[in-house]
Amino acid sequence: MHILRGWAVRHAHWLGLASVFGLAQQAVAADYTNSPQVAEFVAEMTRDYGFASEQLVSLFAEVERKQAILDAISRPAEKVKPWKDYRPIFITDSRIARGVDFWREHEQTLARAEQEYGVPAEVIVAIIGVETFYGGNTGSYRVVDALSTLAFDYPPRAPFFRKELREFLMLSREEQVDPLNLKGSYAGAMGLPQFMPSSFRAYAVDFDGDGHINIWTNPVDAIGSVASYFKRHG
Repeated sequence: MHILRGWAVRHAHWLGLASVFGLAQQAVAADYTNSPQVAEFVAEMTRDYGFASEQLVSLFAEVERKQAILDAISRPAEKVKPWKDYRPIFITDSRIARGVDFWREHEQTLARAEQEYGVPAEVIVAIIGVETFYGGNTGSYRVVDALSTLAFDYPPRAPFFRKELREFLMLSREEQVDPLNLKGSYAGAMGLPQFMPSSFRAYAVDFDGDGHINIWTNPVDAIGSVASYFKRHG
């Protein structure tokens, strides 16, 4: 994504530091610097996926454990409600107005997505509206903080979030973006469609052809990615 600094640019500087490990141990916010789980994860990413251990050690020196995320995910699951209870939440004048504006602004892109993927434009618009109010609420947590917190400090679903953390680091490398710059929900969902990293790597598309996939601030890529997802899911 052209709006974000690339992973390679940032870490090329860090790799030039003579005392990477020493700096990591001194970092104030380094909640995971001395974690055996993180050390094991770094070794796995280095051995199996070709990451440089120095880069990952430097990254985790800046990752923060977020208690608010653990509190949020530990709340009792909401009981399933009938549609009549959800309707006033999602069918509001403001959401309808924003949806109409979004459709008008991206009419050609929506038509192209419908033609290429066979997914109705109204479905794409509705999904983006429900997920993030058309980009109005894409999440305020750094994705790497969210996924690390849940991977290493939430045992009930640690394997799932460890996998998503791995996918996130891989997409950051593939897209040449700084993982510390990407934000999302407390569970690590990202962008206008709130894709988890594994969904991003499987379904997200560069729909505007600029060489990058940006579902955070580029509605064109977000529209194409939602259509791609639904095509693959029948």
